[in-house]
Amino acid sequence: MEQTITIATEGGEFSAYVARPAAIPAPVVIILHEVFGVNEDIRTTCRELAEVGFVAIAPDLFWRQERGVDLNSWSAAEWKKGLALYMAYDRDAGIRDIVATIRAARRLEGGSGKVGVMGFCLGGLMAFLSAAHHDPDATVAYHGGDTEKYLDKAIGISTPILMHLAEEDEFIGKEAQRQIKGALADVPGATIYSYPGQNHAFARHTGLHYDAQAAALANGRTIAFLAEHLGLRGAS
Repeated sequence: MEQTITIATEGGEFSAYVARPAAIPAPVVIILHEVFGVNEDIRTTCRELAEVGFVAIAPDLFWRQERGVDLNSWSAAEWKKGLALYMAYDRDAGIRDIVATIRAARRLEGGSGKVGVMGFCLGGLMAFLSAAHHDPDATVAYHGGDTEKYLDKAIGISTPILMHLAEEDEFIGKEAQRQIKGALADVPGATIYSYPGQNHAFARHTGLHYDAQAAALANGRTIAFLAEHLGLRGAS
């Protein structure tokens, strides 16, 4: 089942797309979007998680700038708009919105009370920062852009975190990846996987660099990780 819910935070309310599994109660996974907003790719990710038994929530992170952003990744004009939103995005306010989403997810009807956070690019960075600032039960970050600029926050992570890095990522260079791995080496419960030969957004369904084999490997690891730490039985 799919629906839209409203979440209250300081300064107003914002919407979130929700996909629900057939069986409830179920653990909740919050999906944090890229520069393209809550688009069809993010909704597909939510539906895929619901199919294996999670409640999936994708909040509108750009609501303070423009509500309902839904862009594609193959239009130059929409790329330009997404990058402008990304550059203007207030990450501190974003953390507050994500914390509000986590709190709402813990109280969500049909939820088990367990909540994970998972994000891609901008969302991957915000998932990392959410783990450092708050207490999701598990965190997954796919190629979080700019993560290397916030590695001093890693010391605040006390819950399990999984990161996926593309070795040939054009936005997260090899030195940045080395720094990320070094900073998380001392974080209990941190796991990082690297994907040789892969570019940024290799797991985006409609992305230019989508790689089905690498995406399936990363997504399988993600589902197993979330199932373990959020208490989902029977996921594969």
